Amino acid sequence: MPANAEIPKLTHNRKEQVIRHEGYTVSYNSDYRIANWVAYELTEEEAKSKEAERTDKFIPDPFVQGATATNADYLRSGFDKGHLAPAADMKWSVKAMQESFYFSNICPQAPGLNRGIWKTLEDQARLWAIENNMVLIVTGPVIEPELKRLGKNQVGIPNTFYKVICTVVNNKPTGIGFLFENCDYKKTHLKSMAIPIDSVEKVTGIDFFYSFPEDLQKEMESKVEWRYWSF
Repeated sequence: MPANAEIPKLTHNRKEQVIRHEGYTVSYNSDYRIANWVAYELTEEEAKSKEAERTDKFIPDPFVQGATATNADYLRSGFDKGHLAPAADMKWSVKAMQESFYFSNICPQAPGLNRGIWKTLEDQARLWAIENNMVLIVTGPVIEPELKRLGKNQVGIPNTFYKVICTVVNNKPTGIGFLFENCDYKKTHLKSMAIPIDSVEKVTGIDFFYSFPEDLQKEMESKVEWRYWSF
C-alpha cells in the first residue's frame, strides 16, 4: 500500500491549508472556517483501544492560519458541533483525542444527522477496521459556493457531508462511499446510502486514494463490492 494512501487531492481550486495532527490530517478552508477534507488511517488496534477518554473541550486549532470557528458561533444555533474524524476513533492517544476537538475537525451538523445515521456510520467504520485490520477514511463537508453562514465568524453550514472508506483485502483495495444531506435520516438503513467512491468524487471535486496504481484505483472506486462490507 502506498505511504499516506489516505491523503486525497483537490481537483477544484479552493482555499487549502494542510495540517497534520497526531490522529488525522486536515485540509482547512479558511474561506468557510471548515475542512475541505479530513483523512486518517484507523487500525484494528486503534479501534479497540480505550487509552484516552473523551475530552469535550472544543478549541480553535492552533495551527490554523486565518479565521476559525469558536464555541460562540454554535451557541443557540440549533446545530451540533459535528466531528469529521470522530473522537471515538482517537481513544488510542490522549493527544489525538484532544486534537479531535479542534474546530478544524468540526462542522455545523443537524442534530438528527450527527446523532443518527452519521454516528451509525462512525460505529460501522470502527467495526470494519476491526474486521479488516485497518481502514483508510476520508470525510468532510461538500464545499459549494454561497453556503449559509453561522455566527460571528461566518462559519460555512454544509448542505451535504461525505465519507469514503477503503480497506485492502487479499492485497487489493476495495472501497465504499456515502453522501448525506445535512438533515435527520430517521430510520433510513445505512446500507441503502452506500455508493461507489466515483460518485462521491463527482460531487466533491476531490480525488480520493489517487496514490494507488491507476488500474486498482479505477476498479475500487467504480463499484461497491458488498461481500467486503458487513452491515
